Parts: sequence; C-alpha cells; structure tokens
Amino acid sequence: MSLTEARFHDLVDATQQTLEDIFDESDLDIDLESSAGVLTVKFDNGSQVIFSRQEPLRQLWLAARSGGFHFDYDAESERWMCDKSEEQLGEMLERIVFEQAGIKLEFEGL
Repeated sequence: MSLTEARFHDLVDATQQTLEDIFDESDLDIDLESSAGVLTVKFDNGSQVIFSRQEPLRQLWLAARSGGFHFDYDAESERWMCDKSEEQLGEMLERIVFEQAGIKLEFEGL
C-alpha cells in the first residue's frame, strides 16, 4: 500500500520534528534550519546533514558527508528504511552523527 500525499507529509513532518527535538536536546553546537520541507543540521566543524522530502517518490532523503540515502516508510515496522541497505533511519543517523560530529546520539523511534 502506497502512502497518500497527506499521510506522507504527516510522517515527514513528525520525523523532522523528532529530529529537531533530539538535536535541540543534545549538547552539540549546531545550527538547525528548516525551510520548505528541508531540515539542515550544521555542525560546528562545518559538516552538514540535510533531510528533504521527495514528494513524487514518497521518500525521505538524507544527504551526509558519507553520501546520499533514500528512505521509504515501512508501515509494518513504522520506520523509515533505507531503500538500498534496509537500515533504519535512526540507526544510520547514530553512525553518521558520530562520524561527522564525534558524539553519540540516540535516535530512538526513527
């Protein structure tokens, strides 16, 4: 079953809000920018992580220093899953944030 446009936007909005909350509550020195469905996390070392919604594909995209990743929503697990590696968004983010910022953050529920 594919996501409706409204359900897709609700899921991405909720995911981006969760991400903002996690980063806001962390001890990281970061800048968060959210505009037109794109959430940019800028770390103090100059690296970035960018989340964007790809409405026609119903995907959440993640751009990081290690590459670009595309996530489909898996209704059964209620998680965003990488379309290539099948890694959950939260698991990948834990690794990427550690690689880029040198700190361990938990992204439970993502």
